[in-house]
Amino acid sequence: MQRGGRDIPLLQGLGHSYHAKVPSQENQASEPERARLIPVTGIKGQREAEDRATSAMLAVLSVVRPFSVALLGPLGVTRAKSARVEAFVQPVVDVDGSTVRPDGLIRVSVGKRVSFEAFVETKTGTAKLDAAQINAYLDAARGAGVDAIVTISNEIAPAPGVHPTEGLRVRSNSKVAVHHLSWMLIMSEAVKEHSHRGVDDPEQAWILDELIRYMSHPKSGVLDFADMGDNWTGVRDAAVDGSLSRNSPEAVEVCQRWDQLLRVAALRLGTEIGSDVTEVIPRAHQQNPRLRNKEFVQSLCADGILNGVLRVPDAISDLSVSADIKTSRVIVSVAFPAPTDGTPRAAVVWLTKQLKEANGSLLVDAYARSAKHPVTASLEQLREDPRNGLGPAKQRPARFQLRYSAPLGQGRRSTRKRGFIDSVLDAVLDFYGDVLQDLKPFVPRAPSINRRNIPANAADASPQPAEGAAEATSAGADSP
Repeated sequence: MQRGGRDIPLLQGLGHSYHAKVPSQENQASEPERARLIPVTGIKGQREAEDRATSAMLAVLSVVRPFSVALLGPLGVTRAKSARVEAFVQPVVDVDGSTVRPDGLIRVSVGKRVSFEAFVETKTGTAKLDAAQINAYLDAARGAGVDAIVTISNEIAPAPGVHPTEGLRVRSNSKVAVHHLSWMLIMSEAVKEHSHRGVDDPEQAWILDELIRYMSHPKSGVLDFADMGDNWTGVRDAAVDGSLSRNSPEAVEVCQRWDQLLRVAALRLGTEIGSDVTEVIPRAHQQNPRLRNKEFVQSLCADGILNGVLRVPDAISDLSVSADIKTSRVIVSVAFPAPTDGTPRAAVVWLTKQLKEANGSLLVDAYARSAKHPVTASLEQLREDPRNGLGPAKQRPARFQLRYSAPLGQGRRSTRKRGFIDSVLDAVLDFYGDVLQDLKPFVPRAPSINRRNIPANAADASPQPAEGAAEATSAGADSP
């Protein structure tokens, strides 16, 4: 029970709730506003929101070492605890007679040696990164010996390793790398460090919490992924009636947003569980992001379905998610091997025992070895009689597939009425929380000792010396 106030959620976009104490109605007149390290009061426009968000994030990055490791480590920056992180805002860089002023500069040093430097360019709200501006920073970075450009915005890259801004003059072998971080990723890493991994220093933990509170506020300019784009309605309707063309640029744009939504789902789930959830991307798609989007478009045009796979560390298997536009259903599933010991019935019992809290409507597909079609039953039916999952031949299941289905939202945006994005994210979180997190792989029993082959008196099983040897030992003991 909260005394003198109530809790309100500040951070909900990543599936995580932070609460601020606010005065109850009877005390609102006398209770002053709590002082904050990073205030949101006084933000009058997008430029001011951008400057404040940049300064706040860079300042926390330079103070909270676990946070800087989480953000900069994947970019190839040293993770050494002894490394020193410095951050500056709006540095003036003069190269070959031209002057540029990026939004920030990050410098990482180990001892007296600077191991990494990067210019920072940020955007907040709906502002887009500008290719000409980034290219100017690239030229300046090459001349100044700076290692990288780090861009930050609410834009989500169309594929891992691909920048959301087209037209950048950067090659794979370029001396200056270009990295992109979304504000959602920064928020997710901050929450994971603060709430799950933990920050040992209490003052650093408080500073990181203040950054989370600031980014959670609508005035900060940090936005959720909440829109499937202007073309969503037309593409959705064409996919339903079968008239969607594979050459449609509108379909390409929607499929790019679907790929972005999969990464948002990974971030959202990872924030909830405090672990690094990733989108599973085939190697061919990693090498050619256009091929990935092409296959999304083909599936959407042919079947009206968008698919994706997420990987959770230490989970029994990968989580598959499918949005079936034609049937207006979102399906989340997981497949894994069945036990190899015991009877076929025991394999089904093993599964039901692990899903004591799961909804009985969950569908279970039991595949016998080499079978093309499964025996399907609801979890409730298996609880009543495990033989319902074996079929007439009572064959042993070789693998199980669990399927959860929910209505698919139709709206392009996240509003009061659940839209497409909300329904997909909710289904992923619900399935993981109700089903996947409780599943553990089957471990066969260790081989046991056959007690009947062991003599009752272990001494009787000891090897006895030969008679001559025993006499020789006795004689040796009697000799002086």
